[in-house]
Amino acid sequence: MMAKQEEMGHPLEDFLRKSRMPHIWCPGCGNGIILHSFLQAVADLEMDLDKTVVVSGIGCMGRAAGYVNMDSFHTTHGRAIAFATGVKLAKPELTVVVLSGDGDLFAIGGNHFIHAARRNIDIKVICANNFNYGMTGGQQGPTTPLEAYTTTSPYGNIEHPFNLVHLAAASGATYVARWTALHVRRLTASIKKMLQKKGFGFIEVISPCPEIFGRRNKMRTGLEMMEWFKKVSVIENFSDPAKAEVSRDRIVVGEFVDTEKPTFEEILYETIKKVQEKG
Repeated sequence: MMAKQEEMGHPLEDFLRKSRMPHIWCPGCGNGIILHSFLQAVADLEMDLDKTVVVSGIGCMGRAAGYVNMDSFHTTHGRAIAFATGVKLAKPELTVVVLSGDGDLFAIGGNHFIHAARRNIDIKVICANNFNYGMTGGQQGPTTPLEAYTTTSPYGNIEHPFNLVHLAAASGATYVARWTALHVRRLTASIKKMLQKKGFGFIEVISPCPEIFGRRNKMRTGLEMMEWFKKVSVIENFSDPAKAEVSRDRIVVGEFVDTEKPTFEEILYETIKKVQEKG
């Protein structure tokens, strides 16, 4: 019986760097679910791992770049999208995916996000939103809900948070969705859809962080946070992302944008071709 268990292994082990296991994520964290959904999408689509690149910034989710069995970059804080843009422009035939957190992508990295979306760079961004800086002590971040408690908002957050799907849609992303870590099958299907599209794609995943965010907000286990997601999540596909709220009482999830337009790389290389023909 023991031998059989050892032979089985993990169903996605070919997509993981087994030498880097065990991972660093806390019990109840949603990052493993997000990474599993991404790798399942890659497996289902039979993507070429030699032509797939994962880029991450600094933070809990950023460690995913070191766990995937493909070319990857664990970059400086807030610069994941800048690195990913360079990779895509140098090697446009590659599929470039950014896996990072809400603090990395939307605080120090916010400007890179909105301009990559505006330009329609053909990269795919998956954001683990756990409402705080989980790796560095649980400080309030750009997505911390109003009145939520963190180490730097001990009396409740008084800053209005970003609505990430609204920000992505307004900036020009061609695919925008939001799910929670509870919506595993829908998340996996959404990632598969995004990976097959051209243009700047963005998926926000509301992720449980019981050790840091949850215990300060009366949700001390991953299960309690998952029960919260189940209770308050409402699927409203292709509704107005400006009204897609995330609050203690309501989390609007679903697909919000699915459009087509020329990518930055297509326009760039067409321009280069015209210049060369004239010269």
